[in-house]
Order: sequence, then C-alpha cells, then structure tokens
Amino acid sequence: MKAIINVSLKAGVLDSQGKAVHHALDSLNFEGVEDVRVGKQIIMQTSHTDEDKAREEITQMCEDLLANTVIEDYEIELVK
Repeated sequence: MKAIINVSLKAGVLDSQGKAVHHALDSLNFEGVEDVRVGKQIIMQTSHTDEDKAREEITQMCEDLLANTVIEDYEIELVK
C-alpha cells in the first residue's frame, strides 16, 4: 500500500518560503497570485494490507517524526 502524506504549515503560521515564492512570481510578472503556501509531500510504500492499521501506524509516524504538529498539519492518503 502506498501512503501519500501532505504536510503544511497551520493557518496563521508565517510561511517565509511561501512569501519568497510569491514575491518571485510577482517579479516575473505573473498576475492573480494572491497567496502562496509551501509544504512538503512524503510518499512511502508500506507492506500493510489492512487500511486501518496502515493509517494508525502512519499517523503515529507523523506525530512522532514527519510533522511538527505544533506548527504543521498533515493529511494522509492511502492508495492500494
């Protein structure tokens, strides 16, 4: 089973990298971009066949290591 984990800063947390990208897009004359937030995506292959157990273990991985839950949110997508 494949797990796709998207990690992003929580609303209200300053995203300096997103601001830099937004400024660069403005400098390149791209119009209509109102806000940019930069996150990370983690893709992992697991040997799990039970979706509930996979989600439980991957949630624990996110809580312990993959996301800083003080300032970041995460979403888990499982693909068979």
